[in-house]
Amino acid sequence: MSLIGQELSAPLVPVRFPGGGHETTGDPRDSDAAEAAALLAAAREVRSVSTSHFPPSTPGLWPVHVHAFHELLWGTQGVLTVETEHGFFAVPPTIGLWIPAGVAHAVQTAGGTGFYCTYVDADVSASPAPPASGEVLADDPFVAVLDRAHRTTAVSVPPAARELMVHLSQRDMAPAARRRSERVVVDLLSPVDVTPMVLPMPSDARLASVARRLLDDPADTRSLEAWAREVSVSVRNFSRLFHRETGMTFAQWRIHARVRVAIGLLAGGMPVGTVGRRVGYRTPSAFVQSFRRVLGHTPGWYVASVRADAEHPLAAGGDDQPVPDPRAWLG
Repeated sequence: MSLIGQELSAPLVPVRFPGGGHETTGDPRDSDAAEAAALLAAAREVRSVSTSHFPPSTPGLWPVHVHAFHELLWGTQGVLTVETEHGFFAVPPTIGLWIPAGVAHAVQTAGGTGFYCTYVDADVSASPAPPASGEVLADDPFVAVLDRAHRTTAVSVPPAARELMVHLSQRDMAPAARRRSERVVVDLLSPVDVTPMVLPMPSDARLASVARRLLDDPADTRSLEAWAREVSVSVRNFSRLFHRETGMTFAQWRIHARVRVAIGLLAGGMPVGTVGRRVGYRTPSAFVQSFRRVLGHTPGWYVASVRADAEHPLAAGGDDQPVPDPRAWLG
C-alpha cells in the first residue's frame, strides 16, 4: 500500500476536434466541421474558477483528502510539498501543480511558506459522435491538461493567468465578464514535463519506510546493503523491487530525493553551500553537479528564478485551514 492509498479519481475523456484551419471555403464539409467544433466546444464547460491565498505562516499540514473540483497550487513562496498516489511533489514558485478532482493528496508547508490555491469546476466531455475521418486532438492547452487529468501534473502558469486568477477574486464582477475570464484563464494553462517536480515513491511498505526516512534526513549516507539489512530484505530483492516500483535504481532515487529536498531549502532562502551540506554533499561542486544532472540547471539559476518570480497579493484568504502539527504528516 502507498502512503496515500487507492486513487479515487477516474480518467477524464479528451475532447477531439476536427482538424484543418478555422476558415471555411464554401465546401459543405468545412461548414460541418465548424459546426462540429462549435458543438464540442460547448460540451467543454468551465463553470467556475476561484482562488484563495494562503500567506506565509507557521508550518502546516492538510492531511490526506480529496476535492470535488480540480485544484491548482501555484505562486509558492517557501517550501510546499504534495504527496499523491503518483509520488512526492516539490512545488517550485515557477510552476503550478494541477491536482485533478477526486485524487487523494496531502499537502505540507514549512514555516514561512505562502501559496495560492485555485479551484476549477470544469467538465471535459467526449464527442457526441464517432470521430470523423482525419480528426485529431485539438491543440488546446486546457484539453491537454485534462486529457491527463487522472494524474497529478505540472502546468505552466504564465503571468497573464496569474493576474486573471487574482482578478477573479473580485466579488462584484458582472457574470458575463466572469465567465469570459474563467474560460480564458483555464485556456492559458498548459502541461509541462512533470519529471523535475515529482519523486516516485515505492508502494512496498518496507521500501516506503526507507524512502520516507531518506526524505526526512537526505544526508543519511547508509548504503543500499545497510538499508536492505535494516528492513530485512535481501540486497537483490531490495534493488529489484525498488527499481520496479520507482523506475530508478536506489542510488538514482537518492540523488533525486536530495535534489527535491534541496529545492525547498533553496526556496526558503538557505545559502547554496549550506543546502548542499544539509542534503548530504561534502563539497559545493558535488552538490551543483547533482542538481544540474537532475534539473538541468544550477542551484544558482534556481535561486535567481525564485527571486525573479513576482509575488501577487490577494486579500481574500482561504477557508481551508491546515492541521497545525506537521509531525502528523502522513501518519
